[in-house]
Amino acid sequence: MDVFPEKTRSKIMSSIKSKNTKIEISIRKSLWRAGIRGYRLHKRIIGNPDIVFNKKKLAIFVDGDFWHGWVLKQGRVLPVNYWTPKILRTIKRDKKYTKQLKKEGWNVIRVWEHEVLKNTDKIINKIKKYTT
Repeated sequence: MDVFPEKTRSKIMSSIKSKNTKIEISIRKSLWRAGIRGYRLHKRIIGNPDIVFNKKKLAIFVDGDFWHGWVLKQGRVLPVNYWTPKILRTIKRDKKYTKQLKKEGWNVIRVWEHEVLKNTDKIINKIKKYTT
């Protein structure tokens, strides 16, 4: 059971951004500083990657630690049973989209929110390998 009434939970959830998050903006600023251009944002391809390099067929997903399951992979137990199945479905969907994009000839980079906060340069260097 949730600790909030349904209307309160709905309001909280609707306020969470899914595009142009601080983490995404951080990566884009780092790409710009590194001189990496030519990407598109939220291109409508399978899985809706956050950053896409069409010519290089590179799709980049910036996965939130909570929403995409890093917290579960670390063995954390979520306080509300509602979240675990929901996050497990997200993990399954992420794998499906990654597999499908690769089958279509795309390179796929998935980065965790905590990785961006910890070492953006490492991520930018990884992206450079595909874009230069």
